[in-house]
Amino acid sequence: MLQINKQLQIAIEASLKAGEAIMQVYDTAFNVEYKDDKSPLTEADTKANDIINAFLKPLGIPIISEENKQTNYNIRKAWQTCWVVDPVDGTKEFIKRNGEFTVNIALVTNGKPVLGVIYVPVVKTVYFADVPNKIAYKARLNTHNVLVSEVIETALQLEPKPINSNPVQVVGSRSHMSQETLDFIEELKQSGKDVEIVSKGSSLKFCLVAEGNADVYPRFAPTMEWDTAAGQAICNAVGIDVISKQTNKTLLYNKEDLLNPWFLVSRQ
Repeated sequence: MLQINKQLQIAIEASLKAGEAIMQVYDTAFNVEYKDDKSPLTEADTKANDIINAFLKPLGIPIISEENKQTNYNIRKAWQTCWVVDPVDGTKEFIKRNGEFTVNIALVTNGKPVLGVIYVPVVKTVYFADVPNKIAYKARLNTHNVLVSEVIETALQLEPKPINSNPVQVVGSRSHMSQETLDFIEELKQSGKDVEIVSKGSSLKFCLVAEGNADVYPRFAPTMEWDTAAGQAICNAVGIDVISKQTNKTLLYNKEDLLNPWFLVSRQ
């Protein structure tokens, strides 16, 4: 059986328990509040965050979570390793009840994701990756209440598409298709490529590329570190780069500003 890192096992377990709590709220007439930045918040975000913190805090590694009070950078900059968490990525999708929301948990060392978990509660599907060992898997579950050993037993290895495939499948957001993204698509067409748009919400966009259901994901619109760290881990583990358009290098984490620059997810 596949052997995986203890920290990754704990992150998988945390994501499943958080997913179960999220679905309990999803099936009710939940209230929606709005934070100072106008982003939506539900009871699911809060409950899932509490559960994930309960799993991760005993490991003694600091946590950056969308729903935690953010630690000042003067302290954070000394962190060699930290967790980056989004308890419910795609709260807008959650509110729309379209199922395209996820639990994101990543472990970052020296600014780069080394482990990642993305759980899709509605379809009980979990993606997980160990970047240094170059392994990334997907498991479809029958219940949230499953042992990690059973997750591993049913997991299938992710395999991205071959380079230079045609048509080029470009991942676009359901909620955030920017003019710059439309321009990027037009450039592909001008280069002689046929282009097909694949729409998904939340961090599922990274998963589409990692599992071979898309070629490239241009994100020329705002995201935060917790939106992308787990997805980047899963992509990096299968040889897909997440390149900052600001630096033309790998997108980094635990930055002074937790807002990401634009980026491109691609093997090409």
